[in-house]
Amino acid sequence: MTFTGLPHAAVEFYVALEENNTREFWHAERETYEREVRGPMAALLAALEDEFGPGRVFRPNRNLRFSRDKSPYKTHQGVFVGVGPRVGWYAEVSADGFRVGAGAYHLDPPALASFRRAVDSPAGGELARLVTTLAASGWEVGGDRLKSAPRGWSRDHPRIELLRHRSLSVSRWVTDADLVTTPALAVHVRDSWRDVRPLVEWVSDVVTTPGDPQDGA
Repeated sequence: MTFTGLPHAAVEFYVALEENNTREFWHAERETYEREVRGPMAALLAALEDEFGPGRVFRPNRNLRFSRDKSPYKTHQGVFVGVGPRVGWYAEVSADGFRVGAGAYHLDPPALASFRRAVDSPAGGELARLVTTLAASGWEVGGDRLKSAPRGWSRDHPRIELLRHRSLSVSRWVTDADLVTTPALAVHVRDSWRDVRPLVEWVSDVVTTPGDPQDGA
């Protein structure tokens, strides 16, 4: 399937799902999801595979085992291309539009320990510069983070903000809604993922535990 853009109907699907997140709605609109959301997102991954490698389209069902929110379906469709242990490139469509991202997701304790050791080392200065540069160019720095210093680390550490992270990612919304509906979206995602490649490579080099994002993204 050739990527021709992400139809407006993909965003409209999630607007409707947010208003009626039920199994009845999903079953009635399953063909719409496959045609307007999953199909185009899979085609987007295929268009980028030559440079970034094969990716995956996350399943639409939410994991309800430990959640008070029993809404059965995610209100976004994410895709991920992994380049190393729990590290890689990401994109999603939702009622809010389309965004691209990258980073380290859902780090388990051994991977997180490796990450923090690297942040503490001289190489951590490079990560700090990368994050600062990306933030200055419009990328939003995110990820799960502690409210205070992690155990064993001084709150006065020069890179304490990075040490507080339990995952580290960056993301940016595509503000041109018309671009999203054209084949040029694949070019935009490609360029955006290239922009954050140094971050992806830095984290991939230091995280040593195998795995990829949990299927909750």
